[in-house]
Amino acid sequence: MSQPHAQADQHHPIKLYLVVWALLFVLSTCSYLVDYLGIQGYPRWFLIIVFMIMKAGLIVAIFMHMAWERLALIYAILLPPIIVLVFVALMVSESQYTLLTRLAFFGAGP
Repeated sequence: MSQPHAQADQHHPIKLYLVVWALLFVLSTCSYLVDYLGIQGYPRWFLIIVFMIMKAGLIVAIFMHMAWERLALIYAILLPPIIVLVFVALMVSESQYTLLTRLAFFGAGP
């Protein structure tokens, strides 16, 4: 006789999913308000990206069941995008130096 798997029958309360859907709705509303209120420049992009990352985090954690997975699986799924974001941040921090170097050696143009 084989034992039934306890994890296979695990169900999460419907309240959790309703709360997450409500939070996703609130975050989406905040994201749309950034455009509606006419926020421009870096604050606009910062707010939009923060709301986007928060929504993606909720979706991954709850609907993809990452909140209940083993740490190794979480690292396998979440660590590569985080590393890519670190590399993007490094490239952004070096972009001004590259632009100034090109202008210094090649000139501003005709």
